[in-house]
Amino acid sequence: MERKLAVITGADGGMGTEITRAVALAGYRVIMACYDLARAKVKREQLVKDTGNSDIKIEFVDLASLKTVAAFAGRMRERGECVSLLMNNAGTMETRRVMTEDGLERTVSVNYVGPYLLTRKLLPLMGKGSRVVNMVSCTYAIGTLDFPDFFRKGRKGDFWRIPIYSNTKLALTLFTIDLSRRVREQGIVVNAADPGIVSTDIITMHMWFDPLTDLLFRPFIRTPRQGAATAISLLLDEEAGKRTGTLNVSCHPKRLSDKYLHHRQMAELWELTEQEVKKWL
Repeated sequence: MERKLAVITGADGGMGTEITRAVALAGYRVIMACYDLARAKVKREQLVKDTGNSDIKIEFVDLASLKTVAAFAGRMRERGECVSLLMNNAGTMETRRVMTEDGLERTVSVNYVGPYLLTRKLLPLMGKGSRVVNMVSCTYAIGTLDFPDFFRKGRKGDFWRIPIYSNTKLALTLFTIDLSRRVREQGIVVNAADPGIVSTDIITMHMWFDPLTDLLFRPFIRTPRQGAATAISLLLDEEAGKRTGTLNVSCHPKRLSDKYLHHRQMAELWELTEQEVKKWL
């Protein structure tokens, strides 16, 4: 009997490595969907050694390039592989405005539009029991969706990385809720994981006050393994497979207010995102 397949984006990062390790130990075949192939190769070798699972493969995906996202999904579909787990883990917080080849602000593409397209393209390979987990952030609570500026600039006004990051995490949270309702009858489970504040490359701010910030907040920052725990539980735990459309913190579902469950811009976000990716669908 062929082992089930898991796809993990950003699998070479701090939390991505821990998620990959847990999924590999659970006996899944794993595709590490990564941007930095050299780093991914090093991580893969260590993961194979740690887990004894040699069925871990690396494939190139740049979430800032919708062409590469579509190409990766196209290869998956050509092979006709069934996807049991999709972990949208990769993320970024840009320190300046960078526009992608698709005309998107880079944080928006990597954190939201790229994962949206990847998920939409892989849905035909999923079925009853498949799970999608989106890595969000507590910052969704301060996010806003300023259309049409969201896709091109991330926000109204000048570039400011934290609000833009928060806006992308709000968008990904709303996508989680909306998608869960659309695929519920197919038996596909879709949930979001909030890892807390984790010691990863994203929180390296490269600013003059960083050493002070590090000193003050480091005692409260989770390790990548601690941050990955909620996502791992959503991917692997039996009970987690019985709920869908939820936000989860510290391995438990967190109640969302109607403000998010019935967000006034949820349908508009879906429609506008469909327009952005229609070339690749």
